[in-house]
Amino acid sequence: MMMKSIKSLLAESPNLTSIPSTYIFTQNIHDDHHHHLQASVLEHPADQEQIPIIDFSLLTSSDPLQRSKAIKDLGKACEDWGFFMVINHGVAEELMDAIMEACRGFFNLSEEEKKEFEGKRMLDPIRCGTSFNPSLEKVFFWRDFLKVFVHPQFHSPSKPPAFSEACLEYCKKSQEVTQLLLEGISESLGLEPNYITKAMNLELGSQMLAANLYPPCPQPELAMGMPPHSDLGLLTTLIQNGIDGLQVQHNGNWVNINVIPNSILFNIGDHLEILSNGKYKSVLHRAVVNNKETRMSIAIANGPALEAFVSPAPKLVEHENHPQAYIGMKYKDYYQLQQSSKLDGKSCLDRLRISN
Repeated sequence: MMMKSIKSLLAESPNLTSIPSTYIFTQNIHDDHHHHLQASVLEHPADQEQIPIIDFSLLTSSDPLQRSKAIKDLGKACEDWGFFMVINHGVAEELMDAIMEACRGFFNLSEEEKKEFEGKRMLDPIRCGTSFNPSLEKVFFWRDFLKVFVHPQFHSPSKPPAFSEACLEYCKKSQEVTQLLLEGISESLGLEPNYITKAMNLELGSQMLAANLYPPCPQPELAMGMPPHSDLGLLTTLIQNGIDGLQVQHNGNWVNINVIPNSILFNIGDHLEILSNGKYKSVLHRAVVNNKETRMSIAIANGPALEAFVSPAPKLVEHENHPQAYIGMKYKDYYQLQQSSKLDGKSCLDRLRISN
């Protein structure tokens, strides 16, 4: 049975002033397992820091000096923050608006229509639902989602009718940007530009689009859109509808990410941390909600091929100085492990760490 979406909960109680107790995060404040999460929810984020901005046009410049400086900046952003904002990326604003509208259209379908896209298993090509994994959670997240595998095979819900075309076009363009960023990241690690592409078999790379809907919440300080977590895969691409709500952990503080209009956010996933042998780390981030406006975000998890075996690049493992820090694992197995667990920090990646 599909759990009720936040959207329908609000439609049934339009004057809701307090949230159901199953969405209240602070009730677990004394539960040790949640303690790190609770403590962080109550801190005030630091606003003074700005995440790095990467000018994509310099990374693709034919001027070798500009390009090598851009690669250095990209490497620094990966090492210091694990999150960066990309400008001048060449993905048309109309295209970003079109996919945003298509996702809004999907969330506006009736519960009955959405049922058809529920999905039962982790690797189902289309799944929609609420929270993250309601069957395991004691507290639910204030979030409805749609997850669609768009590569190597392209899937799309059949409703709304405009979805498929907008999605295909946006995913294709965003994949071109991601591909060039991964080449730059490869070089910044001292590897061949095509190392990641080949080692991860990106021709069959798994891309999953996740659209998130965070409706206004009557008690935003008690709820959580998404708790602190890192992403699976190599790089995540994120756009949003102009409403901020993303916070990133940096030097022990939560930092509000104020997104420049029409930029695309990228962050490092667990598998780039594994591949770089820990030089570039996946970063904890979370989504907070507000009581005024609906926030929407569209992420694409760009991962290795499902059958690819991911382990540290041999060139980055030196036995004395940088011993191998992670055991290898097939991407498909990791994906199923992460999607069927509770969302809890970097607990999935922690299982692969080698204590040296």
